[in-house]
Amino acid sequence: MELQALPSRIGQVRRILSAQLRYWHQDPLIDRAALGVTELLTNVHRHAQPDKVCTVEIELLLDRLTVSVHDHDPRLPEAQDVDPTATCGRGLAMIAAVSESWGVRPDGESGKVVWFTLPATSPAVAQPAPPPYEQTRETSRRHAVAPLDPLDERRPEHAPARSAVAG
Repeated sequence: MELQALPSRIGQVRRILSAQLRYWHQDPLIDRAALGVTELLTNVHRHAQPDKVCTVEIELLLDRLTVSVHDHDPRLPEAQDVDPTATCGRGLAMIAAVSESWGVRPDGESGKVVWFTLPATSPAVAQPAPPPYEQTRETSRRHAVAPLDPLDERRPEHAPARSAVAG
């Protein structure tokens, strides 16, 4: 998605990223991916020239999520040692700490791509259906158990099934 790296847009990108990761059943990655994309977009907002236009891409291939941000500034960022009392300058170090890998590469004549990867969680594994059995209900304390009528409207509705993500 292409956007202006403005503070109001950064929150929108985090929500879109989170929704996409939920759709892919990669919920455990949401916090780290949101932190990483926030830091990359903040760098574009603070440092990129001549403009703040950038493109965010997310890609899930097999066992790896890659998040990348392309901007029009050809200057390549570098992680720096920061004074402990400094209030900024730790973004790339945080990305390095929470990601599997990260990097930067020039992109054509003008611009660059800064990216990071996270190890994807295993997809949910479908469990085989249990063997069929006859559902029963007690009609009274003195009588035998009778089969449930599948069309009985008094039967409580079951909650929708949810799949679990292994990981």
